[in-house]
Amino acid sequence: MFYWLIELTNTFPSLGMFKAPLNVFRYITFRTGGAVVTGALFVFLFGPWIIDHLRLRQGKGQPIRTDGPQSHIVSKKGTPTMGGLMILSGLVVSTVLWANPLNPYVWIVLAVTLGFGFVGFYDDYLKVTKQSHSGFAGRARLALEGVIALVACYALVRLGHDATATSLAIPFFKEMVLNLGWFFVIFGAFVIVGAGNAVNLTDGLDGLAIVPVMIAAASFGLIAYLAGNLVFSDYLQIHYVAGTGELAVLCGAVLGAGLGFLWFNAPPASIFMGDTGSLALGGMLGSIAVAVKHEIVLAVIGGLFVLEAVSVIVQVVSFKLTGKRVFKMAPIHHHFEQLGWTEPQIVIRFWIISVMLALAGLATLKLR
Repeated sequence: MFYWLIELTNTFPSLGMFKAPLNVFRYITFRTGGAVVTGALFVFLFGPWIIDHLRLRQGKGQPIRTDGPQSHIVSKKGTPTMGGLMILSGLVVSTVLWANPLNPYVWIVLAVTLGFGFVGFYDDYLKVTKQSHSGFAGRARLALEGVIALVACYALVRLGHDATATSLAIPFFKEMVLNLGWFFVIFGAFVIVGAGNAVNLTDGLDGLAIVPVMIAAASFGLIAYLAGNLVFSDYLQIHYVAGTGELAVLCGAVLGAGLGFLWFNAPPASIFMGDTGSLALGGMLGSIAVAVKHEIVLAVIGGLFVLEAVSVIVQVVSFKLTGKRVFKMAPIHHHFEQLGWTEPQIVIRFWIISVMLALAGLATLKLR
């Protein structure tokens, strides 16, 4: 919306006196900062109302897994879920206000975010109404996520103007790329679906998922800004993808909305993110990584999410093949709970790991 103020000064010469002051809205950095502030303020202001409304509607709140840590059954009982609605509402309002509405990348990523958010919302709805941790059938949910991701990847490839649209860039190398052809659509969809479910698995402790998501969003906001700038991308020898710089505004909106949500999600949480938020935010990170051609870097910056997902896969495979468990409990944050770590210890230490991984991922921009 604010972006249109610039066009008004071009359309109506009588508004020429406002052209210089309003020219600041042309800068992605300024609008990204505005998106951060707007997203945070929106969630701060409307968060209490949303929490009260969800608590009233949900009654007993999110059902707690009986096979999970026993301490959760007591300490987290009755806490409402679907807190992702707070994040998504702040994200959408902030993006609409500050992003360029003519940029297709913004709408593609926003569509994936809301699409995954709807899948997560339906899953949360089933859990709350049935008072069971078994929600949306796993295969059906993955199939729906896959369809959304495939459509998004096809659209991203169609936006490309050369062979790089279907190529996979290898970090640390200037010119090493793998042209996957139209198989890239399937690969990109796998990245998006994998990112969505990895973040979903990480969301198990108060504040555990939202801060790493914000760290990853800030990192990819910078990457999107650089990849969408011809001068910077040429200097850093990374793929230039025209138009992706605008995704920095969306990342700023996530950062702001995430800060607002963390205010209410800090231990002891007043509300849980739920699948509504975790799937949406994971899908968003995956789609941005595909758009800016940094899919492998996502696995580094989002290494914590990868670790959580791998721990579940290893646990399931090991138990089915040998009847033995590698971890005391999966995902891996529950393993550390069983070892005696307190919840704040796990959360803060995992935040530290996320910061270190983000720095490692950003280092690949220069080490080429």
